[in-house]
Amino acid sequence: ALMPAVTVKPLRSKANAIINIMGVIGGSLVLGLGMVMGTGQASNALMNYIPFISVCCAVMLVAVIVFMFTVKEPRFCAEMEQTTAEHGLDESEETQAEQPKNKLRGGKLRSFIFLMLSIAFWFMGYNAVTSKYSLYALNVLQMDYNTTLLIAQIAALIAFFPAGMLATKIGRKKTIMGGIVLLTASFVTASFMRSNSSPLVMNILFIMAGVAWASINVNSLPMVVELATGADVGKYTGFYYTASMAAQTLTPILSGSFMDVSKTMEVLFPYAAVFVALSFVTMI
Repeated sequence: ALMPAVTVKPLRSKANAIINIMGVIGGSLVLGLGMVMGTGQASNALMNYIPFISVCCAVMLVAVIVFMFTVKEPRFCAEMEQTTAEHGLDESEETQAEQPKNKLRGGKLRSFIFLMLSIAFWFMGYNAVTSKYSLYALNVLQMDYNTTLLIAQIAALIAFFPAGMLATKIGRKKTIMGGIVLLTASFVTASFMRSNSSPLVMNILFIMAGVAWASINVNSLPMVVELATGADVGKYTGFYYTASMAAQTLTPILSGSFMDVSKTMEVLFPYAAVFVALSFVTMI
């Protein structure tokens, strides 16, 4: 909620790209640490995770301390509001006093509902893979999951800012839908990978997935908060995270249930591809 509160509307895709870049750097540090400590090796399945978790917690505590001393929220918000007023970037500001709750109606409400469904669907697909891939790689592909996930993170890291730039030229919706097509294609292809398949092909598929996820993720939150007035930015950010976190809570359970019923983990990528494809339908 802090990013749109301190960033003028036209720059939110680029600002969200920077947020996601920092998130990927953090995720890559964890995966790198996992490679060093051998968390992805089958022989270490019952290893002591206390040192690994302790390092992660220490990094988070340092981040909170830096955040507390460097982010001056009231000043940054005031600067954003001044810039918005000077350049007339929020036409709804004039009517904000009469409509403080910014109730959505008609086409805007329909767009909001379908956008929430899209967010839920693509998180259902993507998070199913990221939450289960460590087990899938060990049991189906018989390869270290850290390397493949790290490659995907690096691909996303490189793609985040270009995805934000692309959205300013062709629009956020088109950029997201292109990402959905690429992500679906990578998951469908990954469905055919087995233990005798080339690790290089799997790495290429995860590069595609990383680029696709960057195109989707960097532009979705700004699309949601565009529907809000300045006073409602926090609420609409909450809507976004309600949809995304609900999906991320449900999908590991649901995908795991499909694996239990079918008695195979090979349903993971088809499951993910179906949900990502559904998000394309709702985005139309």
